[in-house]
Amino acid sequence: MKNISAITLLLFMLVGSSVSAQESILGQVNQADIEQYVALARQNYVKRKIQTISSEAVKNDVSMAKVSYLDILNASYFYRPQNNTVLDPVNPYNVNGFQFGVNINVGSLLQKPFMVKKAKANYKVAQLEALDFDTQLTLEVKKRYYNYLQEKSRLKVLTQSASDSKGVAESLRRKFERSEVSLEVFNQSRVTQSSAETLKVEAEGNYLKAKDLLEEIIGQQIPAGK
Repeated sequence: MKNISAITLLLFMLVGSSVSAQESILGQVNQADIEQYVALARQNYVKRKIQTISSEAVKNDVSMAKVSYLDILNASYFYRPQNNTVLDPVNPYNVNGFQFGVNINVGSLLQKPFMVKKAKANYKVAQLEALDFDTQLTLEVKKRYYNYLQEKSRLKVLTQSASDSKGVAESLRRKFERSEVSLEVFNQSRVTQSSAETLKVEAEGNYLKAKDLLEEIIGQQIPAGK
């Protein structure tokens, strides 16, 4: 039992030394990368494009509301061949030439200022929503970036841990073959090695997921080495 406890302690010390060497990601945070990723997200993220299009549509509603004042005016042109008179003597209801008229619907006319005011208010709301969206987008990019760095660092730690555990297990296997350690100690090292390899595989999956999430929001692959 003492031998088992000793080998377990040794393996934990190996893992602990790897973790302590990589326990902080603060030194890996690059402000230039964050700014670049935020700019890429604003340029490529599909939801941000939808937000921009929606804002433009609301902005166009303001112009349409202003132009609607012209609804009270109407103009028409009737073809008058060979210099015919304006009034057709055969059919006095048939009028030739350019005609201009004004139709005023008082109720509709009074509604116009309120329609314009409402359209402007909606556009202001759309602008604030776009500003809030960009703020939330920046936070989301940072969150995914930090998570990516965390999973990348964790993978490095657990990869080193798995390598250390494998080295210890191989060393104990040779000692076991020379009858220098018991079967219990050898088996314990194999169990610890298997656990370390399992954690490494899980870390690889988490790293790939974090990488995919960051690439999804910035709209392109992360350059090698970052």
